[in-house]
Amino acid sequence: MLIRYKKAYEKIAMGLLSFMPNEKDLKKLQTTMKNYESESSWQLFLWKDEDITGLIGVVIHDDQVEVQHISVNPSHRHEGIGKSMLKSLKQLHEDKTFIPTEYTAAFFEKCNFLNDESSDE
Repeated sequence: MLIRYKKAYEKIAMGLLSFMPNEKDLKKLQTTMKNYESESSWQLFLWKDEDITGLIGVVIHDDQVEVQHISVNPSHRHEGIGKSMLKSLKQLHEDKTFIPTEYTAAFFEKCNFLNDESSDE
């Protein structure tokens, strides 16, 4: 289940974000977290089953959702969590086009999510 980020989840969110190649540096990671907490267009979501196992971060533009971060706890990878997060987020923003960044593009391709709105999966 996709849930909105709250300050109480900061440590686990930072841990999951640190798996992203562009978030290895602590200062960069702290800046990213600050943006998710303070910028209204930056939205961070966590994936929770029994525990929080994944995270997806986006920037909302007028007609696009730019997926900046997708991260799943390594012990829960290859279970479809990343794809489930994308699908759940797509349901929240049905009217928008989803676009990846250079860091999330390979995952989009792996999930066949790039032109998902034109397919009937």
